[in-house]
Amino acid sequence: MSDATDPWLIVGLGNPGPDYAANRHNVGFMVADLLAARIGGKFKRAQKAQAQVLEGRIGPPGPASRRVILAKPMSYMNLSGGPVTALRDFYKVSTDHVVAVHDELDVDYGALRLKLGGGDNGHNGLKSMTKAMGPDYHRVRFGIGRPPGRMQVADFVLKDFSSTERKELEFLVDRSADAVECLLAEGLERAQSAYNS
Repeated sequence: MSDATDPWLIVGLGNPGPDYAANRHNVGFMVADLLAARIGGKFKRAQKAQAQVLEGRIGPPGPASRRVILAKPMSYMNLSGGPVTALRDFYKVSTDHVVAVHDELDVDYGALRLKLGGGDNGHNGLKSMTKAMGPDYHRVRFGIGRPPGRMQVADFVLKDFSSTERKELEFLVDRSADAVECLLAEGLERAQSAYNS
């Protein structure tokens, strides 16, 4: 087990490139970008993994501050496990200090669910991570809801948020970043009671 001084690896899941930037599947990247802005740094290409990374600290100055490595895998969603595991090993992060921020079909749009471990629920990014390092990492699940009508799941997640959804998106991404910070500073139970909706 890890202690308060150990680093955290915060992984925003998504697909690289401008064509995917505003997709529902890329909400993990959006949260990672906001956390990077809060830290006041810029992502750089990782030396040891196919990812962009930013090292910094989250939380108030002093003992409550947490050392973090923010990461965006650049491998495409269904291959996320390789870069995440490489970063985990390089930075010597224990698996229970890895946090995946990702879109979740079985949660209503805008709702959040935080948990430790569990299945992948058909999510290719989680499937790849779990295959590479086991299931015992944290998840911040950003609800995107189910596709309307007969739309295929793959088409739905690779579409941009609707104009109605975009009205709330900035606030919801902000709330997700707050939830990540709460998880690191105060632990899973406190973050769940504050942010699970």
